[in-house]
Amino acid sequence: MSEKLKQLREQIDRLDDELLKLANQRAALAQQIGHLKEDGVVLRPEREAQVLQRLQKKNSGPLSNAAVAQMFTEVMSQCRALEAPLTVAYLGPQGTFSEAAVLKRFGSAVQGKPCANIDDVFHAVESGAVHYGMVPVENSSEGAIGRTLDLLMQSPLQVCGEVMLAIHQCLLAQHCDSGTIKTIYSHPQSLGQCQGWLNANLPRASRIPVASNAEAARLAAENSNSAAIAGSQAAVHFGLSVCVENIEDDANNTTRFLVLGNQQVALSGNDKTSLVMSAANRPGAVHDLLVPLAKHGVSMTKLESRPARSGLWEYVFYMDIEGHQDDARVAAALDELKQVAAFVKVLGSYPVAV
Repeated sequence: MSEKLKQLREQIDRLDDELLKLANQRAALAQQIGHLKEDGVVLRPEREAQVLQRLQKKNSGPLSNAAVAQMFTEVMSQCRALEAPLTVAYLGPQGTFSEAAVLKRFGSAVQGKPCANIDDVFHAVESGAVHYGMVPVENSSEGAIGRTLDLLMQSPLQVCGEVMLAIHQCLLAQHCDSGTIKTIYSHPQSLGQCQGWLNANLPRASRIPVASNAEAARLAAENSNSAAIAGSQAAVHFGLSVCVENIEDDANNTTRFLVLGNQQVALSGNDKTSLVMSAANRPGAVHDLLVPLAKHGVSMTKLESRPARSGLWEYVFYMDIEGHQDDARVAAALDELKQVAAFVKVLGSYPVAV
């Protein structure tokens, strides 16, 4: 070993010792804060968002901002667990992208509860069986998850946060011989995200939609003539080979997830508000929904329509706007919106995903 290499490694060892000391000091302070809390709420999404935003602004590299966010999310996760372990329900089983979203947002020091479907995630949070839930709400190429939107309108839960997860689909199988693959299992959204690749490479294989990509991997593990489209983590859980990586048609394929809970999140300084509404039955009613936003300078980042359950050809509109509902201009716009809309429900205000 060269003398220079030895010196560099000794410097790393000294820094690691200092990092360990500082991490434990941080954990001790987090414990003190936990003892001072009177409401018993362990997770403060606005505070954690402020920590990550501040550190990313101070980051001078060579670590990327994404790496900084991942590293300090894990630090906060371990410190948070010293107060009390958080439980988070998600669309299971293990190995789904929903589980990956849980780990990205909460870190590894959480207790995940896999659920059979999106309805069960909502029910787990509503019943108090878990602290939070993680549900997919839209994909950049396949659009909105209708069941999630419908349940958001019906549920008393609040949206407490969002996660943007890059989705890289893989073809998983017991044996990577395309000539033997007769059936492909996957979630309908994933089949849609990979239809171009499937048409070009496995046009004759039957495509079977299932409840989740992890369920698809389980089925592929039981049938040697089948394959699954799922994330690489599912291959580990079910003992499959990763035959082809990144088979999604859009290289920027991203799914947005929402964190569900029973708390209203305070302002973080970089927030988003989600709401659902319906228009009155009169000419120009949909236009009237947008006027209060323009008047008060509130930017709309999303508008999605869904059929209403109240009658044929009636619709509700899901909207995301910039800012927190406690911001003065957002509050003013919402007040005026409630006067012109037939129905308005604020789903929650929460920090923008970092």
